[in-house]
Amino acid sequence: MSGFTAEWLALREPADAEARSSRLVSFVSRLGRVLDLGGGTGSNIRYLSPRLPAPQRWTLVDDDRALLARAPEGVTTIHADLNVVVDDDTFFRGCALVTASALLDLVSDGWLQRLVRRCRAADAAVLFALTYDGRMECTPPEPEDDEVRRLVNEHQKRDKGFGPALGPDAPSRVVDLLSAAQYQLRYEASDWHLGEASPQLQQQLIDGWASAASEIAPDRRERLDDWRRRRHAHVNSSRSRLLVGHVDVAGIRRA
Repeated sequence: MSGFTAEWLALREPADAEARSSRLVSFVSRLGRVLDLGGGTGSNIRYLSPRLPAPQRWTLVDDDRALLARAPEGVTTIHADLNVVVDDDTFFRGCALVTASALLDLVSDGWLQRLVRRCRAADAAVLFALTYDGRMECTPPEPEDDEVRRLVNEHQKRDKGFGPALGPDAPSRVVDLLSAAQYQLRYEASDWHLGEASPQLQQQLIDGWASAASEIAPDRRERLDDWRRRRHAHVNSSRSRLLVGHVDVAGIRRA
């Protein structure tokens, strides 16, 4: 899929948990089997399991065996390509809830359409958390901030293993598709607000943004490297504040 490491997933997990909407979890609260797509080491499970009614039966699907090996005990793990999963209704049959975290901005429009069809056919509730929506705000500001955001958002639409990615268009697209599939929806912002308590996460984000922007605009690499050094200096002096925009979307099938 995208080559995320266990270290990166562990680093972002506290920020994810702080940003997410517990109200949307209550909206889709269901007894029965829960299917977690692209669940990695199980951070989505660790967030949701205390907030959903018991008993729960979790199935976590990912294409990385090393990440699956770190999943919580008692969870059924399946090593599978999500491109195959979304075309196989057996994964979705009998699911009360289909969920994913930080996934939909990586997938293509065609993949997302197939996912929504599977969820509708299973009559499953859905909860898609932490989908990136294109907003990035950096404090204190630097002259290149808007350029970096534009380049990063362009990079987000490159193929991440599912075809051309939706990137920042994913939140509005999943809302449109679920509405057309007769889902009753609720959605809320789940933004990261990162300050001096999360210097490592900020530094890795800055490095990732600079690298992505340089891939899109290699002729501006020197300028982008200088931007990265200045942003790191803000982090090191505890002055840096970063906002990363996400959206959580929850839906239940209309009667």
